[in-house]
Amino acid sequence: MMDVEAAAGTTAATSLDGKIKSPSNPSLVDDRSIDHGENDLLGGENVDQVLAAKMVLVNDAIDEIGFTPTHWKLFCLNGFGYAVDSLILLIQSIISTQARYEFHPGYSTGLTIAVYVGMLVGAIFWGFSADIIGRRFAFNVSLFVSSIFTVVAGASPNWIVLALFICLSAFGAGGNLVLDTTVFLEYLPSKNQWLLTLMAAWWGLGQLIAGLFAWAFLPNYSCSGPSDCTYDNNKGWRYVWYTSGAFVFLLSILRITIIRLEETPKFLLSEGKDDEALRVLSNIAKKHNRPCSLTLERLQACGTTTKRNTDATGLSQRLISPREVGYHFKGLYATRKMGLSTSLVWFSWLLIGLAYPLYNVFLPTYLASRGASFGQTSQYITWRNYAINNTCGIFGPVLAGFMCRSPWFWGRRGTMIIGALVTMVFFFCYTQVRTASQNVGFTCAISFCLNIYYGTLYAYTPEVFPSAHRGTGNGVAIGLNRIMGIVSAVVGEAANTNTPVPIYICACLYIVMAIVSAILPFEPFGRRSS
Repeated sequence: MMDVEAAAGTTAATSLDGKIKSPSNPSLVDDRSIDHGENDLLGGENVDQVLAAKMVLVNDAIDEIGFTPTHWKLFCLNGFGYAVDSLILLIQSIISTQARYEFHPGYSTGLTIAVYVGMLVGAIFWGFSADIIGRRFAFNVSLFVSSIFTVVAGASPNWIVLALFICLSAFGAGGNLVLDTTVFLEYLPSKNQWLLTLMAAWWGLGQLIAGLFAWAFLPNYSCSGPSDCTYDNNKGWRYVWYTSGAFVFLLSILRITIIRLEETPKFLLSEGKDDEALRVLSNIAKKHNRPCSLTLERLQACGTTTKRNTDATGLSQRLISPREVGYHFKGLYATRKMGLSTSLVWFSWLLIGLAYPLYNVFLPTYLASRGASFGQTSQYITWRNYAINNTCGIFGPVLAGFMCRSPWFWGRRGTMIIGALVTMVFFFCYTQVRTASQNVGFTCAISFCLNIYYGTLYAYTPEVFPSAHRGTGNGVAIGLNRIMGIVSAVVGEAANTNTPVPIYICACLYIVMAIVSAILPFEPFGRRSS
């Protein structure tokens, strides 16, 4: 028995009395494997004891290696995906007015629908493929796909073609929010998981870059209205697309040159590839001269993980099929508590999916209409204020990152509650804006507080999903968010966004978000993700 215990592995920081037998070999007992019920977030919910036991050993190895320069690179390279997603999302709203002047479309919010359709399909495709094909392919390819169509969008000859290329650009960018958090989390030591919230600051940086591009080109290269608008005097919005596409292309090149990403060890573990998972961890430890005591024997002592993606001949069958998708959906509802958590997280994404675009996507309209009422009709002032507003949005996730790691704010759930409620207060206050300074001040406060909630939700979502099904759970969450973005575009077409009514709706939605955050069943603070 002592030999088996040594093979399974123990840590000095854990004292355990219970034992779990390996389902593949009842004679094997892994004392260490039941630690997942004490320290791992979903430990008590796992139905696959073999995989759970191996996840504990891999988590121990990641904690033993600690935070390395490789993790800083991943923080930046995955952050690029956050920035591009927000960049593409906001650019279409930034250039929409000038493109309408030139093309005279029949449906004014068509670009908003196009970008959300692209991001919806991208989230579902890249999310499901992440659990079936792997994380690395999307990480290396998605930004490049987005950059090509972003550049081409600037040369669009009409409204329909512009919407098509925006949709295709969003397809590439839309998978990043699914993969970025997943990849980064599955390499992170447990004590550094709060960095997942801080990484959302890249989202604000993408917004800022979009605002700066608009400020640089639109005031100087735009027509004044639909009556005198031609290709020659309205090139500003095209320059925004060209510049943005070049920027995204640069980021895609950096992703494949700065680091040669391998599949995450937790994905490899769920595929039954223990040796490859160990090799990835050993390479990181060796590169940075860190200890890694995990051995293949200790992993194999836990049992054999079922390999779903192979046929009778042992050949790989990595296909996005209804059976595969159904398997991952079932895994997200393996227990009542996990099912409740999954449903509430997805519901949160539905709510923020309506509230966020009703405010941020139509923010240029709000700023212009409010500015006009104060006598500020200059495009330069409008886009200056927009850039200032987006700058403030960067720091919301920074504060959220420190809040969610502190017991004073009740962890992730408490941070989301506080962020949602404070945002709600500023939304109600914004309806009472009476001066130009108040207009800028309250929009900045909303962007800051809104990103406290949004950034924490982005981090919380992958933390509470099991690793084997994390891509699917993330993909559906982001997909639901995009569906509500389409709804917001329809609302924006039918309703008058120059009135404060959409602001009132946003405020009420944040009250509901706070309530949902309070009843979420899992709190990742002080716990390890699976």
